[in-house]
Amino acid sequence: MTKTTPMMAQYQKIKDQYPDAFLFYRLGDFYEMFNEDAVKGSQILELTLTTRSHSAKNPIPMCGVPHRAVQSYIDILVDQGYKVAICEQMEDPKLAKGMVKREVIQLVTPGTQTDTGAAGAKRNNYLTALTLTSPGNFGLAYTDLSTGELKAAEIQGDDAVVNELMGLQTKEVVVDETVPEALRARLKQLGMMISKQFEVQESAELSYVQQDLKTAPLQRVVAVLVTYVTVTQKRSLAHLQRAVAYQPASFLKMDHSSQTNLEITQNLRTKKKSGTLLWLLDETKTAMGGRLLKQWLDRPLIDRKAIETRQAKVGVLLDHYFERSNLQAELVKVYDLERLAGRVAFGSVNGRDLIQLQTSLEQVPQIEHTIADLGESVFNETLKHLDPVEDVAAAIRAAIVPEPPLSVTDGGVIRDGYNDQLDQYRDAMRHGKNWLAELEAHEREVTGINNLKIGYNHVFGYYIEVTKVNLSKLPTDRYERKQTLANAERFSTPELKEKESLILEAEEKSVALEYQLFANLRETVKQAIKRLQKLAAIIASLDVLQSFAVVSEDYHFVKPELVTGHDLEIKQGRHPVVEKVLGRQSYVPNDVRMNDETNILLITGPNMSGKSTYMRQLALTVIMAQMGCFVPAEAAQMPIFDQIFTRIGAADDLISGQSTFMVEMQEANRALSHATANSLILFDEIGRGTATYDGMALAQAIIEYVHNRVHAKTLFSTHYHELTALEDSLKQLRNVHVGAVEQDGDLVFLHQMQPGPADKSYGIHVAKLAGMPEQLLKRADVILTDLEESAAEKPVVATPVADSATEETPQESTSVSAPSTSEKTTEPEPIDGDDQQLSLFTDEPEVTPAQAKVIDQLSHLNLMGMTPMDVMSQVYKWQQKLSK
Repeated sequence: MTKTTPMMAQYQKIKDQYPDAFLFYRLGDFYEMFNEDAVKGSQILELTLTTRSHSAKNPIPMCGVPHRAVQSYIDILVDQGYKVAICEQMEDPKLAKGMVKREVIQLVTPGTQTDTGAAGAKRNNYLTALTLTSPGNFGLAYTDLSTGELKAAEIQGDDAVVNELMGLQTKEVVVDETVPEALRARLKQLGMMISKQFEVQESAELSYVQQDLKTAPLQRVVAVLVTYVTVTQKRSLAHLQRAVAYQPASFLKMDHSSQTNLEITQNLRTKKKSGTLLWLLDETKTAMGGRLLKQWLDRPLIDRKAIETRQAKVGVLLDHYFERSNLQAELVKVYDLERLAGRVAFGSVNGRDLIQLQTSLEQVPQIEHTIADLGESVFNETLKHLDPVEDVAAAIRAAIVPEPPLSVTDGGVIRDGYNDQLDQYRDAMRHGKNWLAELEAHEREVTGINNLKIGYNHVFGYYIEVTKVNLSKLPTDRYERKQTLANAERFSTPELKEKESLILEAEEKSVALEYQLFANLRETVKQAIKRLQKLAAIIASLDVLQSFAVVSEDYHFVKPELVTGHDLEIKQGRHPVVEKVLGRQSYVPNDVRMNDETNILLITGPNMSGKSTYMRQLALTVIMAQMGCFVPAEAAQMPIFDQIFTRIGAADDLISGQSTFMVEMQEANRALSHATANSLILFDEIGRGTATYDGMALAQAIIEYVHNRVHAKTLFSTHYHELTALEDSLKQLRNVHVGAVEQDGDLVFLHQMQPGPADKSYGIHVAKLAGMPEQLLKRADVILTDLEESAAEKPVVATPVADSATEETPQESTSVSAPSTSEKTTEPEPIDGDDQQLSLFTDEPEVTPAQAKVIDQLSHLNLMGMTPMDVMSQVYKWQQKLSK
């Protein structure tokens, strides 16, 4: 049995406190990992796996990383969803008696990672906490530890919680014992790390951040979140801002699938920013502005006054080109004030960070002057709260050298003349080094050895070095031998030893005093953190507004007029992202008109003609308008929408094992269940994932439900041309189609929206454009002709059917029926109540006793409890019965 050493006993004791984390255990200049951590860590980080106690029967696996490069290794592990506990030496090994004391100084997790680097400068990294307050009701809070932002809300229902977490793109969720296991498992499936925090610790930071929260559920969830941060970070949280309570219903609501379908912040194909609305709108000059832009995109406004205030500011900046250019030039020199304030609070700020802070603050008076030059009252509040924090800038300017080193413990950070004692130490060091230079010149002259030199190392201190070739030239007993090398000898003298003592003492005291002075300055800056955060918020807002002005000017956007009713009219609207990719000359704009008498546009036309683009451009226009930005159109009048729902594109949900059609139905159901008359619904090809008649029946029923019950502004595109007959019976539905013409047998898309239904789908023409084989296309033409002739003999007719889903005053709707088995069509009797069905055939044939028995068995068949072979066997038995 291998004997456990004191060091490994200490390691294991600490590791037992962090079983779910990689333990980085400091040994000298390295962080070491042992046992399972070493095996797994070496694979992930591509490190060489070695062993400790080689002679033991069971040597201990071991690997390590240098302490100066540790951050990059931590980032790799955390980015892959792991936690890292950093265990430091808490005392000088030279002074320690027995084992060096060690303890974990920080637990880095996916949600608490603050060193995001340049790539993550414009992204927030949110840590979220979740508690159950009553059945189905949750408290939710989130923070970005790098900026101190902290918000909390009460959310109803599991689906709403999941949607909020996915919208925040949170990587880690902290839960207490109240959160159901089923919800935890669901969040894990979605790739979120689940961390537990059952106990709550009272602290000054917690009292401070909770002070504006009025309800117990919000106070509880914020307490869970702040306690977890306190326990894991083990350092000052002075930069945490007072928690802000928000209600998701106070913003334009979009579920995660709608945000994904509309490609607001992430490209569906590449999963990157390029090709998204965020990509188009981002002309921000600061990291703070970039993050705020994404927040505004995620939560467009529904408050008219707030929207119009933003619009007014954008309009002013748009009209003042020179002032806007000056503002941009000043913003470029502003560093990330929010994250600099965070590093000050954490105590991880260095000299270069403070110089960045000073440079940023020096731009504020110029920014203030530029905004004042606009001479517009809409910016009065901005000017009123624009605090330059000049005292902090002056303190840094007086203390820190213009180009400080990265390290704050090795000296060279503080300016000459800042502190008298420090100047004295430096003077002693300089005089000592001058004396050394003079000694070296003197000894060379006396001995005649031109390459004699005076050097220094940490082990032997200062020495006189003479090469072995020149040793014979040395006068006897001139020096005291100190060290022998292969090609030289090193010596000392009593005078050199005395000067060495003075120089090293001055250096040691100088470095210690410098660090103390730097720490004092850091504390001074720390007192101004709240002021810095308020300044950062104002500058970030100015940055986003100037970005809107730049984009609006570059792409000829216009200010939308917000109306109080439900009228929507967009003249020559464009899809801003597609237009940027194609170029303004290539993009074909389209109108959208939907007044109080028109709530649904039923869109028909061939594939690739632009139906989906037309639908998406309306949604993006609404989002841009309610962010306060101008919109891509010649003119726009629109109401303020409360929600946007989309069902666009086909995608399986592989994680939960749901088919394309199931996802389609779920997304449609969310819209039908939650939409109001103030919502916008985009349905693209509903029903295509199932059999033709099933799909057509569902599509019609959905249209009728929206028309009769929801009354939301709806764009519904379809290839079911039979549905265009609904215009005759649904008063608020209007047919439109995307134009296309045939020229010499080829299809030419006009990309122009026109009134009325399309005459056909041109599917074979699209297949030709895709490069299908000529022989296949000819065969498809023959089949299409046969089908069209068959349909002509048995025409499709629209027959009225009572609608069980209507409101108090029933409204006659149109049911699109399939081709009848008889050339004569009859009108079926209306069926009341829940038993109403869509009749596909007008004449019902007689059912034989054998058929009735099969139907009865079929209706009671437990399909979910049968294997595919059992089903095939049963169908075979029925076939035998029916053939007799």
